Amino acid sequence: MSRISAARLLAPARALISKHYGPAVPSPFLSSYSILRQLAGLARPKEDKEAWRESMERIRNIGISAHIDSGKTTLTERILFYTGRIHEIHEVRGKDGVGAKMDSMDLEREKGITIQSAATYCTWNDYQVNIIDTPGHVDFTIEVERALRVLDGAILVLCSVGGVQSQSITVDRQMRRYEVPRLIFINKLDRMGADPWKVLDQAKHKLRHNCAAVQVPIGLEGELQGLVDLVHCKAIYFHGAHGEKIVSGEIPSDLSSLVTEKRRELTEAVSEVDDVLAERFLNDEPITADELEMAIRRATISLKFVPVFMGSAYKNKGVQLLLDGVLSYLPCPIEVTNHALDQTKNEEKVSLSGTPGGPLVALAFKLEEGRFGQLTYLRIYEGTIRRGDCIVNVQNGKKIKVQRLIRMHSDEMEDIQEAHAGQIVAVFGIDCASGDTFTDGSKKYTMTSMNVPEPVMSLAISPSSKDMGGQFSKALNRFQREDPTFRVGLDKDSGQTIISGMGELHLDIYVERIRREYKVDAVVGKPQVNFRETITQRAEFDYLHKKQSGGQGQYGRVIGYIEPLPKDSSTKFEFENMMIGQAIPSGFIPAIEKGFKEASNSGSLIGHPVEHIRMVLTDGAAHSVDSSELAFKLAAIYAFRQCYTKARPVILEPIMLLELKAPTEFQGPISGDINRRKGMIIGNDQEGDDCIIIAHVPLNNMFGYSTALRSMTQDSEPPCSLVATISDSEAMFSL
Repeated sequence: MSRISAARLLAPARALISKHYGPAVPSPFLSSYSILRQLAGLARPKEDKEAWRESMERIRNIGISAHIDSGKTTLTERILFYTGRIHEIHEVRGKDGVGAKMDSMDLEREKGITIQSAATYCTWNDYQVNIIDTPGHVDFTIEVERALRVLDGAILVLCSVGGVQSQSITVDRQMRRYEVPRLIFINKLDRMGADPWKVLDQAKHKLRHNCAAVQVPIGLEGELQGLVDLVHCKAIYFHGAHGEKIVSGEIPSDLSSLVTEKRRELTEAVSEVDDVLAERFLNDEPITADELEMAIRRATISLKFVPVFMGSAYKNKGVQLLLDGVLSYLPCPIEVTNHALDQTKNEEKVSLSGTPGGPLVALAFKLEEGRFGQLTYLRIYEGTIRRGDCIVNVQNGKKIKVQRLIRMHSDEMEDIQEAHAGQIVAVFGIDCASGDTFTDGSKKYTMTSMNVPEPVMSLAISPSSKDMGGQFSKALNRFQREDPTFRVGLDKDSGQTIISGMGELHLDIYVERIRREYKVDAVVGKPQVNFRETITQRAEFDYLHKKQSGGQGQYGRVIGYIEPLPKDSSTKFEFENMMIGQAIPSGFIPAIEKGFKEASNSGSLIGHPVEHIRMVLTDGAAHSVDSSELAFKLAAIYAFRQCYTKARPVILEPIMLLELKAPTEFQGPISGDINRRKGMIIGNDQEGDDCIIIAHVPLNNMFGYSTALRSMTQDSEPPCSLVATISDSEAMFSL
């Protein structure tokens, strides 16, 4: 009771001191001892001034990324179990029906894949580790993109059987783009055919990494028993029902020569990029475990080396050592240089100190519709944010009050009072877009935006019932705001609503979410291709429209010709009056032009608009009583239909200019597929290990091409390597 009373008595003093010194001293470090010293008028100990630095050094912000089915979510599940965040292990698409903690969506648990990146946090050896588990499927590449934009380090998971696969290359490219230091974890050593040394060799050649193993497995496949730590030269075994008991021992005698060889390879690889270690290595001086560990850390943070860990997350082996590696080799927030753009100085680049005492700079990197409204994920780069503070959206200048500040654990929320630089938090009630920057108003800084790939596939979509239109529009608007790669548009020619995304699975997931979350059944199909018609030769017309049915009749005669416009003409329809004299009164000429335009909206071949034509009026006749605007408009429409078939009409088909980059070994199948789609290859180039193919392909034959391309290239990544645009020249196919 006395402790509670003391805490209550010191609470006002704590708030007063915090207000006086500002956010430079985060509240966790305002101990009762330091408060009493300040109330007594004594100086604060020196340690308190650097308390924030000690706090920052004990934070790690990491992401876990890989090719699909490499074991990312299983690895995250084990990390949460060993750090005490969860107390039971559930498998991805598990038999118990619960599913992995980080796969919180029903669709994720049903399909056994990660669809949305999920954030969580845990504590390991007194370090706070913030983790974002990202999807492995190429369709959800934006989730990886925005996670890597705000993280300080990453774990690249590779399958010991599949090795470096296409999405592994894509994810590694994204890590390079944002200069993220990384560890490699070779997973699934328990599987049949596991070969970690083959995978390590692929990482060197395919990913072009200076990397080396920091562990050697004791046995492989069904005989996997443990690992040898090459840095500390000891064997480690994992006992207990879930591998939670770690036992150290002597290195097995049959592995001693291999361990000696691999440790020398590790030391040599690190010494190539670290001067301190290189000097000792060249002088053949003994290198201690601490010296090697510090050298690996320096080289990893400077992006010159990638340490390779091994294990099996499913069999509970090696995960704790990987966590130790995260603490030992990946940077804390203040070891990573982050830059902002000063909008008051013509976007001058400014380096952020990363201190809690600086002006607030935070980036909204992900939006999500929660139970209590829009949930905005923020990465704080500098300063401190507290519940009740007012923050400013630099993009639109709006001032917003932070009503609720939370930390996420998958789909669970924990309310917190404040968060400082280096942390990842979420806030409710903020209306913003993904990529917006927030400050405290003292500075007008913006963070550089993330790379958003262009959509590669489109579908026509509509609600099955008109009564559901409101909910349907609400769903599309929400998904557009959450996912920058999901686009919605209206085809002005066909009137169809078109959704575009990163692939077939990406769009299927959204259609299913519309059905489940908004109770709207949507009808999807192939988008209507907008064909056109035109003519190839000149044709004459002479049409008399005459109608008498009692009272005033209808009379109008038009004479002239139709001809094709030059191919380089910018106009699609021209009308010219070359009539001499007043055979047709001038007041009826606009009605004739209107009739020709109306008739050209629907050609007689397939009913699509007719383009690149010139209608010339040379003569005609009118009646003093029966002629009218309607009569001449109808005469023009029928005259167009009369001469159109004589002008040898043809169909114009939209042609895509296709540019794609793919590994050279797939060049043959890709070229053959383009020919099957009636495409014409117009360019072929080589760039490193990749080939670049440029071709013209009919748009009507391009539906589902991204899915076919992935199948041909073993799930390669069209979002980064496929560009398709409507060509300026359209091919003509005569019927």
